[in-house]
Amino acid sequence: MSTEDKRREFDDIVARLTTDYPTLSRDPWPRWPRPVLVTVLVAAGVAWGLLSVAMVAWGARGVLLTCAVVTVAAVAAILDARKS
Repeated sequence: MSTEDKRREFDDIVARLTTDYPTLSRDPWPRWPRPVLVTVLVAAGVAWGLLSVAMVAWGARGVLLTCAVVTVAAVAAILDARKS
């Protein structure tokens, strides 16, 4: 059996599965418009830089602040992923 035959058979199987189970065909990550994505990434980078400075300057309070911000961001990301 050649590689193309295997690939065609695989594509047929995937097509049948996505027809039977439509949830398999959805994108795993929501697509954000490019300007929104760039803005979010720049804001996250600046925030991470400021939190890194806070951890050094404020010691334990800075570490706690960073942990709190990361926890809130993770919960927001999980809730956003479940919403989609």
